[in-house]
Amino acid sequence: MDTKTNSPSNFIRNIIDEDLASGKHKAIVTRFPPEPNGYLHIGHAKSICLNFGIARDYGGTCHLRFDDTNPEKEEIEYIESIQEDVRWLGFDWGEHLYFASDYFEQLYNLAVELIKQGKAYVCELSADQIRQYRGTLTEPGKDSPYRNRSVEENLDLFERMRRGEFEEGSHVLRAKIDMSAANIVMRDPTLYRIRKVSHHRTGDAWCIYPMYDFTHCLSDAIESITHSICTLEFENNRALYEWILEQVYPQPHPRQIEFARLNLSYTMMSKRKLLELVNEGIVKGWDDPRMPTLSGLRRRGYTPAAIRDFADRIGVSKANSMVDYSFLEHCLREDLNQSSPRTMAVLRPLKVVIENYPEGQVEQLEAVNNPQDPKAGTRLIPFAREIYIEQEDFMMDPPKKFFRLAPGREVRLRFAYFITCTDVIYDAEGNIVEIRATYDPETKGGSAPDGRKVKSTLHWVAAEQSLQAEIRLYDHLFTTEDPSEGDLEDILNPNSLEVLEGARVELNLQDVQPGDRFQFERIGYFCVDPDSSPTHLVFNRTVSLRDTWSKLQQK
Repeated sequence: MDTKTNSPSNFIRNIIDEDLASGKHKAIVTRFPPEPNGYLHIGHAKSICLNFGIARDYGGTCHLRFDDTNPEKEEIEYIESIQEDVRWLGFDWGEHLYFASDYFEQLYNLAVELIKQGKAYVCELSADQIRQYRGTLTEPGKDSPYRNRSVEENLDLFERMRRGEFEEGSHVLRAKIDMSAANIVMRDPTLYRIRKVSHHRTGDAWCIYPMYDFTHCLSDAIESITHSICTLEFENNRALYEWILEQVYPQPHPRQIEFARLNLSYTMMSKRKLLELVNEGIVKGWDDPRMPTLSGLRRRGYTPAAIRDFADRIGVSKANSMVDYSFLEHCLREDLNQSSPRTMAVLRPLKVVIENYPEGQVEQLEAVNNPQDPKAGTRLIPFAREIYIEQEDFMMDPPKKFFRLAPGREVRLRFAYFITCTDVIYDAEGNIVEIRATYDPETKGGSAPDGRKVKSTLHWVAAEQSLQAEIRLYDHLFTTEDPSEGDLEDILNPNSLEVLEGARVELNLQDVQPGDRFQFERIGYFCVDPDSSPTHLVFNRTVSLRDTWSKLQQK
């Protein structure tokens, strides 16, 4: 029986239900097995939510295991960032933190067992020669000239590989399976290679390291994983996964189940290419808010709840497809709308002088913090003779459907008064630098006692009683829906970041902390950047208010 709580059913959960009902398993154990060679991205979040979510819903456990078998590309920085990201998403592995390197001695002994069974051999073909001998999809491979070495010779050579007697690339250990197998993965795959590189955990104890396919299935078995859930690119590798376990590890064996990885429009998922973006300075690091990394999304203002909701709602399937980025933004808006306090900010200020408002007077007006949350209460915002509005909220000669401020036109200021434009001030170059206006003192709070209506409400801040801020406006890093195709320099969006230095925000934001999120009324959702300080406020635009995905669904 499915004991899941909020997550929808899918083919993976159906398999688990069957395994529990048949008595094959009494407890469910899953794992999330990242390679510590980069930062986690939104695609990994789908796998994290799936594996940890299944363990949670079935009362089981989920292990966090680092596949640290390639010391050339692995760093402690990546291990620490991965743990931080998993915790940030809301999951905890408890005592179940493991490393593939924990099993190096055990894996070596199991490789020796394969040799003793006559099912593995040391090969001296180069990497290029191995590829040539492997054959093609339509032509079988041919045996290595070293394939029929004796067990004793293979044991001796493998031991000498471990002792470091051979150079890198000169010897590998290969499984002895079938060079004519229809599945090319089964044509004597490499199990161990020589790498004379210090390991971040084992130091120089090893100069041979196991390959992923050999390590992964045995690590799962050692940890008593019941369901090894991976993405579709490993479907062909399942035969090797099962073959290795059948040769050297007792039952019960983990069951490998494949699902479609996340493909998100306008988003790069290749860690190799993401590393290229970082190394070439195209972005400002792994946590650049334009990056699809979890650290980048966190810095931009995305919430763990929104990402978990997104992962649940896109579900899992066995067919690859592209998810529109606007759906991720839709999930984010739904969460931020409920949780983010409102404030007013003017990104491109235009000064308005209210000529009939008393000079030197400052009054405090009451504003609602979040209409979606009655418990959020209210705040006081200062109102004075000089205020700022958005430049785009004024037009000298407006078109028919422009209802904001224009000469002679009356508009409402949010939480304040009705004002009417009476004059426009220009600089020597003919640019509008100031608006003159009058206000109706009877319209305090935004309504007129005589019942007259206005067609537009503008946000604003008091000129002197506000704070200067830097605003960073982010857009997609790539101009094409599928950035996996094409050269990076051809598909980069030159307008992915716009920095506004002279924005103004409410005085109430003087004590904000990095990570604090707000809805700037009429503009969008913003997050305080780690670069921010009390003397230099910096906000990142998380997402705009316009929900394109929701509008598409309504058509």
